[in-house]
Amino acid sequence: MLKRVLLILLLLAISKFSHTPHLLVTDPSTWTNSSVWDHKATLWSILRPGSEFYTSYTYGFNLEFILRKIAHLSFFGMLGLLFYWNLKEQRYRYVKAWFCLAAFAFLDEVHQAFIIGRDGRIVDVMIDSLGAAVMLFVLYKVRKHSTR
Repeated sequence: MLKRVLLILLLLAISKFSHTPHLLVTDPSTWTNSSVWDHKATLWSILRPGSEFYTSYTYGFNLEFILRKIAHLSFFGMLGLLFYWNLKEQRYRYVKAWFCLAAFAFLDEVHQAFIIGRDGRIVDVMIDSLGAAVMLFVLYKVRKHSTR
């Protein structure tokens, strides 16, 4: 039960941060900004070929950028573990947990693209998925080593 509650809480926390416009990791006062939907945005405008969703970042490589990417790797790494722990013992459990995480990461980035002051990027989906893959691989190695 606790594993399920932790999974839901982390999903909600990530969604809340994605829903916060002009969020700066380095400025906690921005963590509670009121959300504003971009009512002109459509799913097609976000996901159409050539849209901003598929481009690289427009802001520079600075402390804010580094902390954002560390947050992506760590939060989604933890989320990958929670997905794993909430799945039944079965074949391909690691892969299924990773696919659940990747699907959520994609939906979260699309959601972010609807928020003024935020942008969704496929690159972040890849970073999120990498964070989960690394954590699930570490878990796999630890479990494999402990059964010897």
